[in-house]
Amino acid sequence: MYIILVYDIQVARVAKVCKYLRQHLNWIQNSVFEGQLTKAQLARVKSGLAALTNPEYDSIIIYQLRDARWMNKEVMGVDKNPATNLL
Repeated sequence: MYIILVYDIQVARVAKVCKYLRQHLNWIQNSVFEGQLTKAQLARVKSGLAALTNPEYDSIIIYQLRDARWMNKEVMGVDKNPATNLL
């Protein structure tokens, strides 16, 4: 499934959360990640985030799409991390 993950994390934890998510998803812009994950991978990501965050202060929203083909993505302004096709 294709995942879009956005977060609002307190400053004390944001660097650790960002570093963790970069291991699993593509960084798109500040507080936004996206990428393809299996259900098991998503469960591991969520478990890792639960260990790094405080639900009383932090917010994470995860959008799940069946496939990236069913998503229309439009960037207005600067594309902070354009996807590249690597062979």
